[in-house]
Amino acid sequence: MKIKAAICAPGRTGFFFDDQQAIKKGALADGGLYPGGPLTEGFTAIRQAGESVLVMFILEDGQVATGDCAAVQYSGTGGRDPLFLADVFIPLLEESVFPHFIGQQLDSFKRLAGILDGIFIHGKKLHTALSYGVSQALLDAVAKAHSQMICQVVARENGLKLSAASLPIFTQSGDARYDNFDKMMLKGADVLPHGLINEVKSKLGEKGEKLVEYMKWMRGRAMEFAPDYRPVFHLDVYGTIGQVFGERCYKEMAAYLNVLAEAAAPFRVRIEGPVDAGSREGQMLALRELTQWVDRLGIPVEIVADEWCNTLQDIKYFADNRAGHMIQIKTPDLGNIQHAIEAVLYCKGRGVLAYQGGTCNETDRSAQICTQIAMATRPHQILAKPGMGVDEGFMIVYNEMQRVRAILAYEGVSE
Repeated sequence: MKIKAAICAPGRTGFFFDDQQAIKKGALADGGLYPGGPLTEGFTAIRQAGESVLVMFILEDGQVATGDCAAVQYSGTGGRDPLFLADVFIPLLEESVFPHFIGQQLDSFKRLAGILDGIFIHGKKLHTALSYGVSQALLDAVAKAHSQMICQVVARENGLKLSAASLPIFTQSGDARYDNFDKMMLKGADVLPHGLINEVKSKLGEKGEKLVEYMKWMRGRAMEFAPDYRPVFHLDVYGTIGQVFGERCYKEMAAYLNVLAEAAAPFRVRIEGPVDAGSREGQMLALRELTQWVDRLGIPVEIVADEWCNTLQDIKYFADNRAGHMIQIKTPDLGNIQHAIEAVLYCKGRGVLAYQGGTCNETDRSAQICTQIAMATRPHQILAKPGMGVDEGFMIVYNEMQRVRAILAYEGVSE
């Protein structure tokens, strides 16, 4: 089976592009908007509608394989590629990427992914969003050519054994962290709430007190309304703990993490991005040091790496140095989806918790494909995406996982 033609169309995502620099500098939301001027190059407003590009490969037998190009909410910061706008990148896709795949035999996704990695435009690698969407469509095309599910292709090509067991799903609340917590609890989310703690004054607190209060509220809410419910409390704090206690004050940060753990007990706690050191090397060193302090003091908190850990090489570097107990494999940042597959397997091989994440600013299709991949690679948790409303993202990921589980069970694969 070969690829006969390739087409694409502009699309929307499940959330927005937000200028993280402006928000960290104090830009405050007014309803769903952020008044004021942007600070990150490429943005025309602090918040812009999320854009995607819908990739479609037409196969010889008429089947259509699909994948969606998308980039993270906070594009252009933390070492990531710049803002991804459909009208800018569609011509590049049609003129410089698609011709490499027309007529290609759909024998191996890894082989096709290698071709994708070798494409440069004006001496530069493809924008990660382009690689992300094209690789999804290639993987889907190989699966369709072999009459298999995507997870079966990933397992076959990487020597993995499939399991019909479910995976923990992590839901994100956005700023509606109270109302959405109730939604997560009602739906039985395994990990919650993300929280979007991306600003000190109104979210973390000048002394960290607001997050402590929120942690206590979550504990009380869960104990009152679902006493047998024991999710993991996973909060993304976007470097704000370092802002409050000092980016190199590891003992002080560790002491604060212990306060959070005590406020949440008996629930397990993960803190993502406690500090943002402003560079890949600085971030690795900071998270390594903080992780060592937490372990040395026996604090029951798991540190999660995210910012400045964007590529497969970055993930290997952080994992090798144990810069965090868990590493987020933010799938759009890695571009080619084969890199995400390898990243999950590498973290697991190094004894580091693998979190196959992504962004609220993805699409239903990218979320489905990521779920299929996760059912083969078995990360320690996966992100419910896209969007920040809980219901839609959780439904898309949960339902795709249940489809896979049902088909595997039908084919005799047990948990």
